[in-house]
Amino acid sequence: MDLNQATIFSEKPVETVEFFQKLGLRMIVDSLPRYARLECPNGVSTLSINVAENVTVSNNVVLYFECENLDEKVIELKAIGLVFDEDPTDREWLWRQAYLKDPNGNKICLFYAGDNRKNPPWRVK
Repeated sequence: MDLNQATIFSEKPVETVEFFQKLGLRMIVDSLPRYARLECPNGVSTLSINVAENVTVSNNVVLYFECENLDEKVIELKAIGLVFDEDPTDREWLWRQAYLKDPNGNKICLFYAGDNRKNPPWRVK
């Protein structure tokens, strides 16, 4: 089994798609303003944006996107106007993470973990 996609329901689908395109995702289905699907530049995962009304933001889900050159990516994104809630920070679980929010208020984490993403020293054998 593999994770195929995540879907964000949004009252702002156009702005949401533009945000994720700034992060580097590429649109593969364009039915805006109703629906769009984007793919990550590396890997096979996709993200869809679906129009909805009366959406409430939940902090129960965070989308994580791994970036090999995290610090440089954050500088690049700030230069085009994205605002980060937290700059890249080393974590005790051996990941380097930065946080921002999409136009809907959903928490987005850009991170770099390398081998520690799936194989931290404390991984269950």
